[in-house]
Amino acid sequence: MESTPDSNDRHGPSRREILTGRALASTTETGQGQPQPAAAKDSYVYQVSRKAMACDFEITLPIEQAAETTEAALAALDEVERLEQQLSVFLTESEVSRLNRAAAERAMAVEPELWNLLARCHQLWRETEGAFDITSTPLSRSWGFYRRQGQLASQQEIDQALEAVGSQWLQLNEANQTVEFSNPGLEINLGSIGKGYALDIAAGSLEMDGSQDFIIHGGHSSILARGSRHADESSPAGWRIALRHPTRPQQRLLDVTLLDQAAGTSGSANQFFHHQGQRYSHILDPRTGWPAEHLLSATVLAPTAADADALATAFFVMGIESTERFLVDRPGISAILTRETSRASGTEIHLLGLESTQWTPLTDNVTIIDHSESNAPE
Repeated sequence: MESTPDSNDRHGPSRREILTGRALASTTETGQGQPQPAAAKDSYVYQVSRKAMACDFEITLPIEQAAETTEAALAALDEVERLEQQLSVFLTESEVSRLNRAAAERAMAVEPELWNLLARCHQLWRETEGAFDITSTPLSRSWGFYRRQGQLASQQEIDQALEAVGSQWLQLNEANQTVEFSNPGLEINLGSIGKGYALDIAAGSLEMDGSQDFIIHGGHSSILARGSRHADESSPAGWRIALRHPTRPQQRLLDVTLLDQAAGTSGSANQFFHHQGQRYSHILDPRTGWPAEHLLSATVLAPTAADADALATAFFVMGIESTERFLVDRPGISAILTRETSRASGTEIHLLGLESTQWTPLTDNVTIIDHSESNAPE
């Protein structure tokens, strides 16, 4: 097995570190938040990890499965590395980089799994009315966030960037499995869905090798869970994760149980800048070109990690009311949205579509608003 960096070596939460896995935690923790296994054998777990896509991918399984699943876990992480070579825009010979160089000149054939991923991105763009868009890189450059150097963009720069933003120019030919850009300035970046997609592929690899109980983290807040942590059937099913405060990472807000689900989060706690007293986040609304500032964070629970990641970005852009409308007739998807408020608590947590048995509050210092009719406050 490979070693895992101590989470305490980090100097604060990144954009996608708001969710913190509880996979290694027992029912008690030390004052420093270091997880400790409980005495019962079935509470012990083991972990296999590898760095990829600029983060640590970690697979955690019950200890009693170690002998049968270690090789399968390593093979699943091989899949993550393979996908990084295919999807990263920071690798000049990746399939996505080749598309960005040449797809505006001719239709290019791509591997079926990449074509299917791009088709899903296009579908999510339509369903979210443009709030999720993999073509928004020109805007990130205008605002300086592409290289993590935030700067105020002028309206002229924004308008110029918007001329090359829009998935309507992403042409996908299903019969030939080809991709073509009908705008010469178009480029795609799968950073808002790639880690979640990698978790889905890794999970599929594990399941093909017979693993049924595991949780996978990609960057600590793209998470996918299958089965249960405990071998004892009398224990609660699923895996528990903790939702931390977006700007106060030492504060846990909710315990959430994942049972054959994924969770993804988007937040602006780490990448932002101030200009003349105004705060600008790195999550941009691809429809307007301006930073989205409705929320502090958006966490989505969904059947797949790719959808959870993509919709977390979209919901952060959309805000509470539009997200609530989106979730109508989508029972497999739920959301946890946090925002600043003028109330004494300073923070509101909005729960949309979660079952009451799936979450537990961990603090009294926030206002929790459950939007489901069965749990709505009187």
